[in-house]
Amino acid sequence: MRYTMLHITPISSFTDNYIWQIRESEGRFVALVDPGEAVPVLSVLEEGKITPAAILLTHHHGDHVGGVAQIKARYPGIPVFGPARERIPTITHPVGEGEIIGIPDTGLSFRVLDVPGHTRGHVAYYGHGALFCGDTVFSVGCGRLFEGTPVEMHGSLQKIAALPSRTLIYCAHEYTLENIGFAKWVEPKNADLAARERQAFARIDQDLPTVPSTLAEELATNPFLRYEVPEVIRAAEDYAGRKLASPVEVFATIRHWKDSKYD
Repeated sequence: MRYTMLHITPISSFTDNYIWQIRESEGRFVALVDPGEAVPVLSVLEEGKITPAAILLTHHHGDHVGGVAQIKARYPGIPVFGPARERIPTITHPVGEGEIIGIPDTGLSFRVLDVPGHTRGHVAYYGHGALFCGDTVFSVGCGRLFEGTPVEMHGSLQKIAALPSRTLIYCAHEYTLENIGFAKWVEPKNADLAARERQAFARIDQDLPTVPSTLAEELATNPFLRYEVPEVIRAAEDYAGRKLASPVEVFATIRHWKDSKYD
């Protein structure tokens, strides 16, 4: 896969969604990731005199796909890539694990990763040092298991954790401070977590997004990727009131803890 310098910017949507626009540094064609609503997207495209070359969808939830039909009406023929295992009527190019997709009119290409858990057919797109992961991994968090199992989500997180540590993680929501609050329950003495909290407050104070983060930062602070760290295991076992037999059990316990006691 050829490496191309990317220019990636968020389009704010709803309360806390990010729709990512990806283009080459000097390009005027963009790929759009998870456009949950059309109005802010069309406004940005028209103001910037840029043209959408493709839409990439990670999963079927309305806040990720709701704007696609209106964007397609404005730009007929635009290809829409999305998970083959989910029923999304606007998809024109169903994709799955290992496929390499090329974005028309650009030098951009991405490898598709199957990352079930949040939904059963959820996918992510990896390329050029960046991962667009929808609601699988968040900054210091992960998505709820609406359809998938702990085993599936744990496997998806393992797959992401194996990517290069410099990978930039572009998730779809601004949840960093909320997620740090829970992560401090799990690891109250984690110095890297305290540093990320300071950085996040500084960015929020400047009205800037707290994402992307690097995979290295997530591996150092995200409890859902730290299921083999002794401090995290102890915290999960204290919450469960018993010994946990596997990393999957540790992950599932932390997910239950956040769902039932924090969110």
